[in-house]
Amino acid sequence: MKRLVVLTGAGMSAESGISTFRDSGGLWDNYNVEDVATPEGWARDPQLVTEFYNTRRRELQHVEPCLGHKLLAKLEQHFDVRIITQNVDNLHERAGSSKVTHLHGELMKVTSSRDPNNPHFIETLPPSRCDVRMGDLAKDGSQLRPFIVWFGEAVPNIETAAELSAQADIYLIIGTSLNVYPAAGLVHYVPQDTPIYLIDPKPVKWNSLRPFTHIMKGASEGMEEFTALMLGRK
Repeated sequence: MKRLVVLTGAGMSAESGISTFRDSGGLWDNYNVEDVATPEGWARDPQLVTEFYNTRRRELQHVEPCLGHKLLAKLEQHFDVRIITQNVDNLHERAGSSKVTHLHGELMKVTSSRDPNNPHFIETLPPSRCDVRMGDLAKDGSQLRPFIVWFGEAVPNIETAAELSAQADIYLIIGTSLNVYPAAGLVHYVPQDTPIYLIDPKPVKWNSLRPFTHIMKGASEGMEEFTALMLGRK
């Protein structure tokens, strides 16, 4: 079974109604990144950061995976599908994808503010109790913080993602500008003889000599075309 490695970004979840940070009208219009997505912001005002992510979790309960998410999950019937996502939502999992690597953390998880990447301190919040309060403690006694990789923090799963990219028989990129590092650098690990497909409705300035097939559609429409292409060629 061929291995299909998929790198997804904000454009994937946008079709489900999740606000993106970078587009006009996105979350950055209402918050400064320095305040809610950096270790320094957490140190200054953990209450603000906690409430910001509480709101994001509540919003997540009211959205559903889009057709693009669902089509990716269905491709597991035909390929060994490995998803690498820059998104912190759980929509890939809710759509049925079974092998998902999160680069930037997971919104429905919380962890120790002292040792955030220690697996012993990472907890998954149930949808019915997804708010965190000041005074809620991790198992090491520190305040619970979001299990999110903030700007300025290391990306623990980047090596795993690089290894997966190097093992790809087919590589698919959906809804990401390829401007955000280190994720954008993953394409350099893809074997030279592996075809690369990119689904994005906008022109993408990808500074690479590597040829790729650009499907200029949104995530769901693009996945319909990609699925037909793959199953026709398989």
